[in-house]
Amino acid sequence: MVLVDLKTLLGLKNRKKRVNFVASFILEKLMKHTIGIRHEDKYVMERRVALIPKHIKALVKENIDFEVQKSAKRIFKNDEFVQAGANLTEKIEKADVIFGVKEMPADFFEEGKTYVFFSHVIKGQSYNMPMLKALMAKKCQLIDYEKITNEDGKRLIFFGRFAGLAGMINSLWSLGQRLKIKGIETPFTSIKQSHQYNSLVEAMKAVSEVGLQIAKEGLPDEVGPVVIGFTGYGNVSKGAQEIANLLPSIEITPEQLLAIDFENSPKTLIYKVIFKEEHISEPIDVSQDFELSHYYKHPEAYKNSFEKYIPKLSILMNCMYWDDRYPRIVTKDFLEKLYASGEPKLKVIGDVTCDPDGSIECTHKGTEIEDPVFVYDPKSRTYKMGFVGDGILVMAVDILPSELPRESSEAFSDALFPFVKAVAETDFDADFDQLTLPAPLKRAMIVHQGALTPDYTYIKEYLD
Repeated sequence: MVLVDLKTLLGLKNRKKRVNFVASFILEKLMKHTIGIRHEDKYVMERRVALIPKHIKALVKENIDFEVQKSAKRIFKNDEFVQAGANLTEKIEKADVIFGVKEMPADFFEEGKTYVFFSHVIKGQSYNMPMLKALMAKKCQLIDYEKITNEDGKRLIFFGRFAGLAGMINSLWSLGQRLKIKGIETPFTSIKQSHQYNSLVEAMKAVSEVGLQIAKEGLPDEVGPVVIGFTGYGNVSKGAQEIANLLPSIEITPEQLLAIDFENSPKTLIYKVIFKEEHISEPIDVSQDFELSHYYKHPEAYKNSFEKYIPKLSILMNCMYWDDRYPRIVTKDFLEKLYASGEPKLKVIGDVTCDPDGSIECTHKGTEIEDPVFVYDPKSRTYKMGFVGDGILVMAVDILPSELPRESSEAFSDALFPFVKAVAETDFDADFDQLTLPAPLKRAMIVHQGALTPDYTYIKEYLD
């Protein structure tokens, strides 16, 4: 680079042109920005990265330097980042903007720097308040991927589809293993946990082969027909349905689910049911009709109406957004009543949303890839990791997209790439109102110079 510039300089005959060239060259070097890519360490099997080598290579050409923290487990190898033009380092030191995926330790933050990651603080999550306090004390900036949205509030950067894909694969695997423990062999037994496949293509091929076997031979009488219920209809749900569609499936409505006679239904079919808000909750005031906009504004005026569907399901895929203003969809009290009459049809809950003690009340924690499932006993209200035990099996892996690390990182980086240069070039010393960030990024800035931004001042009550 320097040699090329010297040749250009020597080729200029005019003294003024030489001076201008040198000034421009120096200014370019002074204005060069450095971005850090953090090694993920919250989970043992977290292998994703926010920006892949292909996009780093393109940004290096745009006069941006990269410090990439070394990682032995990241799905993209260290050498791939070096070949892309990044500097490999043990510790990020020069970068003023650091990108990650999951939460960062409280002692990682440095004075005045900008951090971009999934912070999981917007619901006031108590377990992340110490992290947020540390970031604010250092007068840092925080941009959260989850809040990068367009003017209609639609998320622009997400892993959701891959959470759904991996969640459905894992739930089918869980069903096969749970039934096997009970002495029932099914085609689902051959399905593996998502991360054990070399690629999404390989995983989908395996599920398709199971689908062909079910279509040809059917399922045992004590199992079939399998009914899969999906809460929600966004990216997570669509990803889960994408896998279910590889089976010989037919979609029915929630109303048809209640009316259908499964005893005399073919065992060569998988039934899919998609539940929307009006199936999950109903107005407390029986004189009122369900109205979606009212539901979002006044969730306290609604109660659970989902319980009538649960006994008809084999697998429940929980793919919807939830916070504690809304009614739960599966409570511990309901599960206790359900199991009082004997073991129900429902065998597996794939809690992709993974809110501890949330919409699925018996999800007491998010599980890890290496220990992904537990059995909840509704009678004793106790939990036991693994496939063995009395009760309902729950798959609640907290980082499902990392079970498909290459494909999920590529898709995420594709969406993030157009915003990176703008973040790198922003002067965060300016007042919040004067920041030149694109609107989607500005909407996602939770903290600026150590203070909560106007849209996120409500978090202060959780910090206190």
